[in-house]
Amino acid sequence: MLSGCSVSSLAARFAFFPPDPATYAVRKDEATGRLVASGVPRDNAMDVLLVDTRRGNKVVAFYLRNPSARLTVLYSHGNAADLGQLYDLFVQLKVNLKVNLMGYDYSGYGASSGKPNEENTYADIEAVYQCLETEYGISQEDLILYGQSVGSGPTLHLASRLPRLRGVVLHSAILSGLRVVCHVNFTFCFDIYKNVKKIKKVKCPVLVIHGTDDDVVNWSHGNELWKLAREPYDPLWIKGGGHCNLELYPDFIRHLSKFIREMESITTKTRLKKIRQFLQPAKKIHRVNTATTTTFTTNCCCRIRVRKPSCPSCHFSCCSCYALRNCFSFRLFKCTTCFSCSCYALRNCFSFRLFKCKTCFSCSCRNFCSKGCCCSCGDAH
Repeated sequence: MLSGCSVSSLAARFAFFPPDPATYAVRKDEATGRLVASGVPRDNAMDVLLVDTRRGNKVVAFYLRNPSARLTVLYSHGNAADLGQLYDLFVQLKVNLKVNLMGYDYSGYGASSGKPNEENTYADIEAVYQCLETEYGISQEDLILYGQSVGSGPTLHLASRLPRLRGVVLHSAILSGLRVVCHVNFTFCFDIYKNVKKIKKVKCPVLVIHGTDDDVVNWSHGNELWKLAREPYDPLWIKGGGHCNLELYPDFIRHLSKFIREMESITTKTRLKKIRQFLQPAKKIHRVNTATTTTFTTNCCCRIRVRKPSCPSCHFSCCSCYALRNCFSFRLFKCTTCFSCSCYALRNCFSFRLFKCKTCFSCSCRNFCSKGCCCSCGDAH
């Protein structure tokens, strides 16, 4: 049997499809001593970088400067693309949105070294973000993270760790890797890019863009991420849009530009006020939860949540005890008010060892106990 990590590695082989061969190469210009990318137009407003990651890889990044920019976009691209194919799009976004833009290739993509897998992409985006901070002086307050398709994984990984981000854009994003190929509502340990959990930790406005006719990542992924966001921005559902053509629709750049302008207008005072609201602990409400979920833990590290069965009209053959639907004390569930009804016939149908005391149902007491064995009965000895 494969372990969770083995299955995760196997899943990575089917999740990443870097262009082969790469559409560009990186070399050093002898005249200037700077790195340049062959196969890409020469651009004096673009820096080509090789960034070292904590996992020992070198990833290529393109930094496009805009003199009138107030914000910077860190772009994590989709699956079967590299920087050579995305250069024209980067230039259009830089000009139309009036932003600086940093795009990068994951390990194993383009001219980046290493192999593509989930953990490497996390290390890749962390290294590129540190480069923006140290080389260009860009703080998270002036940064918008942009994740397309698979790129939503590293984007939400980093966004969940940066509390003062200006904003996040999720373009054709996924709930998780497993949920793309099969419709499940629970998370296994070998699943990759568990965005469904990380989106809840993002503390900045989140714009979701998705095509209604996306046949690769169903529109429901984007809709669910938007619902789970703590601070959702007006989403853009592009009618008839697919997975790789949303940039061709006029509404795409129009709505994205509106989002950028609103993010620019947010003052530091407003952002700090929202952050303080997120940091305030929620008020605790003491109540008995009778419809919670029960967690079953298997031999691996998976945690599957199963709803407690509910009984609206209580069809039990042994008695007409309506309280069972509120207090079912199998060992799977915990109940603080054990059987507060007057049905003692239960001792006949629940005689197997569900409870700690074998003689718990020996009387007709409302608390099912006359010997002080399981509960605090008024008649307890």
